[in-house]
Order: sequence, then structure tokens, then C-alpha cells
Amino acid sequence: MFPALHLSDREKSLTTSRGIELLAPAGGPEAFNAALAAGANAIYCGLGNNFNARRGAHNFTEETFGEACRRAHLAGARVYVTVNIAVATREIPQVLELIRRAWLLGADAFIIQDWGLLAEVRRSWPQIECHVSTQANVHDARGTAWCRELGVARVTLSRELSLDEMRTIAQEGVELEAFGHGALCFCYSGVCMMSSLAGGRSANRGLCAQPCRLPYDLVDEEGHAIEAPGRTRPLCPKDYCVVDDLPQLADAGVASLKVEGRMKSPDYVYAVISAYRGALDALADGGEKDARADAARHRTLRRVFNRDFTDAYLWGRSGDEMMSYERSNNRGELVGEVVSSRKLEDTLVRRGGSDGGRERMRRLTRADVEIRLDQPVGEGDLLELRPVEDPSQFLTVRAERAAAAGETITCRASRPIPAGAVVRVIRSQAAMDAAARVSRLDVPRRRPVTVSVRARLGEPFSVTLACADGSAAATAEGFVVEPARTKPVTREDLIEHVGRMGQSPFEPVLFEVQMDEGAGMGFSAVHKVRAQACEALEQQILAPYESRAERLAVAPSARGVAARLVEEREKDGLAAPDAWTRPAPEACALVASAEAARSAFDAGATRVYATADALADGAAWPEGVIPWLDEVCREGDHARLDPLVRAGQPVGVGNVSELALAASRGALAEIRTCIPVHNESCLVALEEAGAAGFWLSPELTLEEVCALAGAASVPVGLVVSGRARAMTSEHCVLQAAGRCIHDCPNCELRRRRLSLRDIDGNLLPVRTDVHGRSRIWAAHPLDATPQADALVAAGVTRLMADATLLSPEECAFAVERVVRALAAAAEGRRPAPRVQGATSGHLFTGIG
Repeated sequence: MFPALHLSDREKSLTTSRGIELLAPAGGPEAFNAALAAGANAIYCGLGNNFNARRGAHNFTEETFGEACRRAHLAGARVYVTVNIAVATREIPQVLELIRRAWLLGADAFIIQDWGLLAEVRRSWPQIECHVSTQANVHDARGTAWCRELGVARVTLSRELSLDEMRTIAQEGVELEAFGHGALCFCYSGVCMMSSLAGGRSANRGLCAQPCRLPYDLVDEEGHAIEAPGRTRPLCPKDYCVVDDLPQLADAGVASLKVEGRMKSPDYVYAVISAYRGALDALADGGEKDARADAARHRTLRRVFNRDFTDAYLWGRSGDEMMSYERSNNRGELVGEVVSSRKLEDTLVRRGGSDGGRERMRRLTRADVEIRLDQPVGEGDLLELRPVEDPSQFLTVRAERAAAAGETITCRASRPIPAGAVVRVIRSQAAMDAAARVSRLDVPRRRPVTVSVRARLGEPFSVTLACADGSAAATAEGFVVEPARTKPVTREDLIEHVGRMGQSPFEPVLFEVQMDEGAGMGFSAVHKVRAQACEALEQQILAPYESRAERLAVAPSARGVAARLVEEREKDGLAAPDAWTRPAPEACALVASAEAARSAFDAGATRVYATADALADGAAWPEGVIPWLDEVCREGDHARLDPLVRAGQPVGVGNVSELALAASRGALAEIRTCIPVHNESCLVALEEAGAAGFWLSPELTLEEVCALAGAASVPVGLVVSGRARAMTSEHCVLQAAGRCIHDCPNCELRRRRLSLRDIDGNLLPVRTDVHGRSRIWAAHPLDATPQADALVAAGVTRLMADATLLSPEECAFAVERVVRALAAAAEGRRPAPRVQGATSGHLFTGIG
């Protein structure tokens, strides 16, 4: 027997998934190959362009997806498919069929946001592994335990969580996936509606237009801008980077580290995954920190797209240190400055004329720019030259040669640029070349295998290949070994020839040779047996995926889904939609003060809701006010929110943690709009979980609202007046003013009626609570009271005026409009026309 060959760090990391899973993004086949080659343990991607949160990515066809799964499985990696959007009732059968096809093609798990879709998948195919998306807004142990009871294998946590919170949640026994690198959303994921409210492109439907990256002014009551100089992008966070925090994440119980980037290029994926692969391997090895390797990883990360880096959330912080106020584009890595530039003689270039058009001459300006380097650059690197005095007048140039720190290089630019301009590498040519080399390979990564060779006289020659992680093995036999007629074969000969794995997906890392002295054989016959062993091992690895069709039921049709929902209601003792008596329609109000609550009751509201913080302000509240809990419920929020959930009493819940608590206490949970309900399956799933009422999403059309109201067996409500909440952020927007006193309860700015002014001049109200969380509301108020008759006729029994931002007098006016609209609907009259300046939301213009 021969001793083990030396395994490189890369081979060891890919031999077995040691420690944290490294989960890579892939917007298409090229990025997928780059992720595999760089060392990802798992890859997440979208199949098709309709039902995932990056519908603008290249994504995969069935053909390219099946081939990608094959490559991943042979390399020892897993593949997760994103179906992480809110799904309409009519779409449920299509999404189920997509999931079925993806499973047959080799998907290992599905990342799901919609609770109705999750319920349908679990009912149809309990053997399919399901992960809860970060879009589902789970951020505490109680919500994670609720997911565990649904049979999910993994929960992807909110980006905002700290290490201590993760450590607590990990005790629930569910795999935890945490974001480790890439773009940060300003808003808590899953509760952002800014994109859809501004233009109909919904983040909940995979078409976010990223309005958070645009410039805004923070303005006071008179419209005067009060942001500090340079803080023109108050909603733009830096990118996340936890490459220095991996030991702490492992200690906290994180099972999978997710890299954001399904819209990113293959070179980005290759560079980032390579850097984290190296860092995770170094952590698993447990040796002393290698400062040089660590510095190289940081350089790699900075030379692909980034908005500068932060890990603030991990340490319980959310201040200015996490924001990229002055720019939202790629910062790259700072590598030097311009020392001089020299304008060259203009040249004339001929344009046009080749297709019969008029030929003309164009004057081309050029300049040589000298750059003094503080960091090395590579040949072909893309450099950004940005003047300090006027950053908008930046240029990009190519480094014409590789150069070390301390050198001065000359680059050809389109015009001169002032001395002192800062120079950054914004794209590494080396990373692009490396990604290009692997992006179209049939075998982007080889799987480590151990090799056993048996060459006994009088017995069949055999080769056994076994995956080094112990997952599969296969043996091939061939010719009978005979005594050598001339020169006998040595063990070294067999290792050399059996080890030539050629174009197979395997890489030998350990050999065992059992051989009789004096044996002879032809190497072509040895090669044939080795090739057969490789083929047999491929079949062994892929066999579990190829046999799935035998055990997978067909996807239910729309009629089949509807029939199952009827059965589900009967099984759980839920009333059928047409078998319960709907209550009389009610005018409702949501308020933020006791005075507004009294005004709402006086104006005719029969149900008045109040925000949790308002109820805690010590005021004397009128009897019967219903708590309206937050859309965020982290471990630190339990002490103030949980006491508001009382047995037998109604309560508005903003996430599944609060729903779970309400169910356990026998409270009457009403589902807020931030748990999006877009399909009947979701209605039933949440009713089974204890929902006693629903407030439907403002992203629904009138037709969708009416259909869901008719399908529910508990009261359904809709906000018909007021402003929709667009964002909730852990970062305080008011910090853009540069006046933070780090004492939210005593902050004077927090007491003012401030707004964000967008590039079109629209004002979006901003309020920050005593905990430092900011909420942003839509630029235009909603008035859907003219549709009260259609809503009531369809079964909507609660129409709400959201008076969160209104004075008591304004609240009374809003409630009176709802009361009058309900009266008109009851009497068969048309409600009053829409208030001037208000919108109908998405009732008549659906989201993407």
C-alpha cells in the first residue's frame, strides 16, 4: 500500500464540506462554472425568468440547468433553486410544475418566500428539501421554530441580525443561512414596497428597481434640505463583507454563508468565492493567521464590484459606518493618485461612409496621465481616475502594464485630469481572465477521489474509485492479470497510468495498490478499466437524481389545488368560504396617538388599531383599541411586543414570530400586509396557523383582492386611505443630517415631520422610532374609498384609514370618508370620487 498523496488546501476543502457551507450565486451558466471552479459548496440560481427574485438575471433554461446540476453533483456541490417571490393564485400550478421539473433535473433544494407555495410543495412532495427565504422576514428563534414545524430544512436569516441573535436562533435545531458578502438592502427584506409604490416594479415579485440607490434630500417641514454635505444617498448602504468574521459566525452556529450576486458577472463570482474559499479553508485548518494570504484575499475582494464594506450588523451596529452616502456605484480599491497629465496633439478620425452615409471627420482628444501607485496593479486592470474637487468628472483608463507599489505608470486617457485625482482599480483583468478560462469548461472542478488498484496474478485487473468524502464508490474489472513476458509492470507504472483521469470529473488524491510481483499488462487495457471505473462512479453519483421520476407525483392542476384546499379546510376544522356568516362591513383606523384614537371612534370607526410604540407612551387610551405589532420582531423586541398579545383578544401581527405567539396564547391574530398574501393557498396555510383575519397587500389589484376575500373563511380587510409604508430600516435615515446624538428617545429631529425628497420632487415622509428604526412612507396618499362598493360586494368587511401620519383632525376626516363610502355601498349609491392628489394604488395597475 502506498501512503496518501499530499492534499492541497483546495483539495481538502472540496474533499468534504468542512464547517460552513460556502453558497455562491449564479445568474447563468458562466457564473455557475466560475462558482464551481472557485470552490463553492453549493450554488443558488433561478430556473426561467418568471418566479424568482432576480428576474432580470440571465437565469437558466431547462437544458442549461440540467447540465449545470450534473456538473455540480459530479464536483460534490449542491444546487438550490430560487422561487423566492409572492405568487398569485393563478400561478401556483405553474410554479409547482417548475419545481417538479427542477427537482427531476437535479435541484437539491428550493428557496421559498411564499407561505402558500411552501405549503403546496410540502403537501405535494414531502421529500423535496425546502429553505425559507430571507424574503419571508424571519429574524428570531420563535419564528425559526415555527418554520421548523412546517418541515423546512433551513431558514435564511435577515441580514440585520447580530452574532448574539444568530447564536440564540441556532438553538432551535434548524440549519441557518446567513448573508456574508455583497449588496445590502436598506429595508428589511420582504417588507419593502418602495419600488412597487414608485413605479410598479415589486421586490416581492423579483423586479426591484433599486430606488434606494438614488439621490434624496432629507428635508424639513418647509422643504429645506438638512442633510450634511456629501450625504446625498441616505438609503444606500455599503456592501456586506464578513471575511474577517468567519470564526465568530461558525461559533454562532451558522451553517451556510451566502454570497449575494445573481446579477453579477462571472469574474465577480469567481473572485469573491475564491477569497472566501481560502478564508474558510484557513479557518478549518486552525493554523496561525497568514497575514500575506489574508491581505491578498482583501485585495481580491476590493478589486471586484463593491460600495466599500461593512460588517456593522454582526456587531449590533447600524450607524453611519455602514452607509455609502456619497456614491452608489463601484468603488473598487484605492491604489494611488494622479501626479500629472499631459495633453497630446488632437487627431482626426474618419467616421461614417461605409454604408453609404455621409463621411465625416471627428477630432479625438488624448492625454497621457502619470499615476503614482500605493498598491500594485495588473496589466489590463480598469482604473478609475476621480478628481477630488469635482468627483463627477471622472475618467476610466486601462493599466498598460503590471506595476508594483511605489512605481509610477503612464496611462492613455481621453483628456487631461487634475493632479491629486484619486485612482482606484475597479475591475481586475486577472479576475476576468481567470473567470473566462473556467466559464465554458465542461469540467470546471474535479472531485477528489481515492484510487484502489488490484493486480493479482490469475485474477481480473480492477480499479476502485471512491469519493474522498465517502459519498460514493465504484469498481471496474477487466482483463485477467498474467505473468510478464518481458518487462514487468511496477506499482509506480500503475499509479501513473491509472492516475491519468483525462477529461473525467475526478482528481486522484490517494492511491492503494495491491499487486503481485512479475505481473505484466498492456497500458491501453489499464486505461480502459480506469475509464470504465470513472464512468461507473459518475453513474453512482448521479443515480439518486436520475431515479427521482419514479417517486415523484405529478404537479397538481389548478382544479387539483382547489380541491386540496377544500380537503385541507375540512381536515383542520376550518369553515368553508361559503359556509360562514361574514360580519357587517366596518370602518377601521390605524393611529399613532390616543387623541387620534378618540377622533377615529368619534368619526364612526368601530375598530381602531394602534402601533405598539404608541400604546407604550403612557397615555390614557380609549377602551377597545387593538395592538398593531411591528413588522420586525427580533429577540430584543419581545419584551415590549409580547405583552400586547392576549388570549381571546385581536392583535395585528407583522411576522410569523408574532403569529406563532398569538396562536400559542389563543389570541385572534390578524395578518398585516407585511406578510404578503397573494394566493388562496397562503390564506389556508395561515388560517391553519391561527390567523383570524387578513389585511391584504397594497400590491394586489382590485380583482385579486376580491378573489381572495371571497376565498377566505375569516374577515378580510384592506387599507383604503392613507399612505402605504414603503420601507422599514434598522438604520436611522435621520443620520443623513449629521447630527446624531446616539440617544433616540431624546432626539429632537425624531420629533419633527421630516421627509425625503426624490429626484422628481416628491416627498416621502420619514419617521424614526425610539429604537432607532426608520420607516418611510409612499410619496402619494391612497384613496380607494370609491371602490368600497366592489370591495364590500366581494366580501371585504374591514376598510381601514391609515392615520399613522395624521393629526387627530385629519384622522377624523379620513375615517368619515370611509364611513360615508360604506354607507353609500350599503344603499346602492356610488361612493364619493377620489380625493384630489391621491392614487388608487395598484387596484387598476398591477405590479410586475
